[in-house]
Amino acid sequence: MVNHFLKLSDIAPEEIQPILDRAIELKAGATSNALAGKSVAILFEKPSLRTKLSFWVGAEKLGGHPVHFSPEEVGLGKREPVADVAQVMSRMSDVAVIRTFAQETIEEFAANASIPVINALTDMEHPCQALADTQTITEQLGSVKGAKVAFIGDGNNVAVSLGYAVAGLGGNLTVASPDGYKLPAEDLEGANTYGAAAGGSVTQVTSPQEAVADADIVYTDVWTSMGQEAETAKRLVAFDGYQVNPALLDQAGPNVKFMHDLPAHPGEEISDGLLYDSRAVAFDQAENRLWAQAALMEKLI
Repeated sequence: MVNHFLKLSDIAPEEIQPILDRAIELKAGATSNALAGKSVAILFEKPSLRTKLSFWVGAEKLGGHPVHFSPEEVGLGKREPVADVAQVMSRMSDVAVIRTFAQETIEEFAANASIPVINALTDMEHPCQALADTQTITEQLGSVKGAKVAFIGDGNNVAVSLGYAVAGLGGNLTVASPDGYKLPAEDLEGANTYGAAAGGSVTQVTSPQEAVADADIVYTDVWTSMGQEAETAKRLVAFDGYQVNPALLDQAGPNVKFMHDLPAHPGEEISDGLLYDSRAVAFDQAENRLWAQAALMEKLI
């Protein structure tokens, strides 16, 4: 069996914490040669700063050799069938990291690959981001278990993966979204089932104020993701009142921390300067992409 990481729920809830613990060890200076003599193929159909940099450097820190492909070089599913690309990469590399638009694409790729495939972002999930997020929460609070996390905004791929991860670790996530932009019903149910044994939960509400009440963590993401640019004007109207700003953070717990997966759009989902508020840990969160993904690659290989 080849171990893939296409959705957060591809790993059991009890497997999350060991990955986070190992990520924290690597961040503290532990070394690993898990990828010595091995190559990591990084194929991105979407632009990236944090994801490309963190996988590239992470592979090198594990002794591996990263090889990056831009959309023009491969033409996944256009210039060459997805299955054929998966077969070729499996013959010449040891791990494939795919950032694409449709979840169906990476599922097809993995079905035809004989090496571990990692989801570096699709329209449905962003599971590596969720690992970095829960690592950050662990560092800030000591544990995700029992933590109260509020996510304000679109019930998108980031929110979905975060829901599974927080619930799986025994935390409680409340997502505040306007009508029409809430978490998919199947993922709300799925995350609660996934986290039931650990005592975790995911709740959907409409009010940001309700979500942040007594929250330990307040998290938001852009209102318009890549590929949704045509909806920008519509979304600006729909998400009016959902901005995270100092006044909203003041309604959360006294030691609240603010998270954002970046890039941010100040003046939209956050107020100007919020990333540099003393309560913000967004840049710690960004760095943790490196360590969480290194721990993940070590586990999969």
